[in-house]
Amino acid sequence: MTQVEYNATVSRKVMVTPDIMMLALVTDTPRNGAEAGQYLLLGLYGRAPRSSNSLPEYPPVADDHLIHRPYAIASLSTQTSQFEFFISQVKSGELSPRLFNLQPADRLHVGESIKGSFLLNDTPDGSDIIMIATGTGIAPYISFLRTHIAERPESKMIVIQGAAHLEDLGYFSELAFLEKTYPNFFYVPTLTDPDSRWLGQRASIEELLENDFLQNGFNITPDPEWTHFFISGKPDMVVRISQWLEGFGYSRHHPDAPGEYYIEEY
Repeated sequence: MTQVEYNATVSRKVMVTPDIMMLALVTDTPRNGAEAGQYLLLGLYGRAPRSSNSLPEYPPVADDHLIHRPYAIASLSTQTSQFEFFISQVKSGELSPRLFNLQPADRLHVGESIKGSFLLNDTPDGSDIIMIATGTGIAPYISFLRTHIAERPESKMIVIQGAAHLEDLGYFSELAFLEKTYPNFFYVPTLTDPDSRWLGQRASIEELLENDFLQNGFNITPDPEWTHFFISGKPDMVVRISQWLEGFGYSRHHPDAPGEYYIEEY
């Protein structure tokens, strides 16, 4: 059987928690045609070692089997060879424990095509943008902001990021910096299990929205004509917020049927 060659090198690895990391890599050849919010396939063979804090997989993956999964790109869309990803470890999974064992200079496989329809460019100019995330669902919004925030000064842009603990809030410092830098950008981190030092919101994202947080805090009443929503993260959160939006007359966006709320899925 012909083996697919590894075609990218890890350039940086930052452990956010034992099970969340930022992984940067450089591909041997450029990938073209990217838009902010899209994804790439990452892959390793079954013979690649697993991380020390993972669980055994069952059944074991064959050594010569290439395991590949889609991961949202967090980097600028104009970067064609240098890519950043925000990845969580599924301890019993096939690929993520192997990715977590990678170190700078290690090799892996990256798909040739950048894909995905979770695109800020599909929203009308001037519309307000609400970006909702839990877990590693924040990654596409980092690409949105790095790529487009300076281009859309007329749009009010809000990131609402939910987590249990402060250390789970990926890109917290960068998002806080952007809020201080751009008058049209607002960052709302909210924790469900904070310690006594936390001075921010203390609720799930669903609770905030259902209790008129946008209306009271930002004078935004959900209106499909003026405000578009992006949702990325835990499936139960996605379902509940989708239902909440549909109560305001929103419809889900599909490439062949434009709507006003967008869900990241592969």
